[in-house]
Amino acid sequence: MNYRIYVYALFFFLSIFMLSGINFEKFMRKNKVIEAKMLIMALSCAFSYLLSNFVLDFLNL
Repeated sequence: MNYRIYVYALFFFLSIFMLSGINFEKFMRKNKVIEAKMLIMALSCAFSYLLSNFVLDFLNL
């Protein structure tokens, strides 16, 4: 059961790394740096949850 935490953490850091390649300045207003960082954190949480559940369910088959 402890391996699930490691999988979630791994995919969390991978999703932050993945989202760092996207230029969010084009989508956000000027001088909204905190909101852009919060968007990256929320998206990375969502992506890491989805990816880790997919991988764990795939391995349980």
